Amino acid sequence: ADDMKATLVVTLAVLAAATTVAAQSPIRPGRWETVMQMEMPNMPVKMPEMKSTRCITPEQAKDPASSLPRGPQDGRGGTNDCKVSDYKVSGKTVTWQLTCTTPQPMTSTGEMTFTDDSYTGLMKMKSPQGVMSMKMSGTRLGDCTP
Repeated sequence: ADDMKATLVVTLAVLAAATTVAAQSPIRPGRWETVMQMEMPNMPVKMPEMKSTRCITPEQAKDPASSLPRGPQDGRGGTNDCKVSDYKVSGKTVTWQLTCTTPQPMTSTGEMTFTDDSYTGLMKMKSPQGVMSMKMSGTRLGDCTP
């Protein structure tokens, strides 16, 4: 059960970082629905898909570096020190690396590919619990409503 809990903590830290990276890319402003699915080879149960909807502002779309994870204040009040490095945009594809030491050591690599109204991506993570991957996809729903 402790392994499950530790895995969940890492997963939440990674989700916060992934959501941030999704906002820093060749993405059009507007309302986006994102779907994320975690996969762990030795997990007895399949993790549920996680859906969320968020608004990407024109400022966020224009300035990719402005809101990458910076440290413990990132995310939803949880403490993690995840840092993004090697962030590259090549045409419609974004790649990056993520390293965390708290709440536990973890490294990950990610890649996302964009079209005008959608994206797909994959993150691969290594932690003390083992290797896991996260598939991501996003669909632009329309303009943001104030």
